[in-house]
Amino acid sequence: MITVHYLDNSRAHRILWLLEELGLDYQVKVYHRTKEYLAPRELKAVHPLGKSPVIEDAGRVVAESGAIMEYLIETYGGEGLRPAAGTEERLRYRYWMHYAEGSAMPLLVMKLIFARIPGQVPFFIRPVAKMISQGVSRKLLDPQLSDHLDLWINEVGKDGWFAGREFSAADIAMSFPVEAGLTRISGGKDVSVLKGWIERIRARPAYQRALSRGGDYGYAKS
Repeated sequence: MITVHYLDNSRAHRILWLLEELGLDYQVKVYHRTKEYLAPRELKAVHPLGKSPVIEDAGRVVAESGAIMEYLIETYGGEGLRPAAGTEERLRYRYWMHYAEGSAMPLLVMKLIFARIPGQVPFFIRPVAKMISQGVSRKLLDPQLSDHLDLWINEVGKDGWFAGREFSAADIAMSFPVEAGLTRISGGKDVSVLKGWIERIRARPAYQRALSRGGDYGYAKS
């Protein structure tokens, strides 16, 4: 039995969704964030970094979202969730599988951190902290995130999915960056293409089953 160590409101939702798409049996151990919005220390007993998602399977502990997804697809016959080898779609697939955590999430995490800084400092310096946080977001993060948003819109606009004309695990990988990104990236752009894509992924029975199995995942309500 595969065990998923699931932190609420986190990227771990994607792992449950993938497991449901693969039709695998699994159990979920839910962890709740601290008041600082961090993972609880109990996760360190599973993996030294104390992060989620982490899975346990056949005596193995596998961490990192992309690595977990690769492991599950390769171990449990998930070829139907990625384009055929040697195709242009496979190259696109590989790019987005790496991009989700390597390029998109660092910026989104920084955006979240800077938004939370004013509430984490003594009240008498909050005005200064707020000015610094807003300045970093406006001058450094927002312009880059705007470029990423354009990239998502253009890519999904080509064929309706992130790696061609068929749904793939790349769409699972990109679900969290897009769902989170649309709540954090401003700019008044036409995101109807992405909203249509979100409607399609949320309509998948496996996505809905993952919601019912996991802990809280607030982005599905946005």
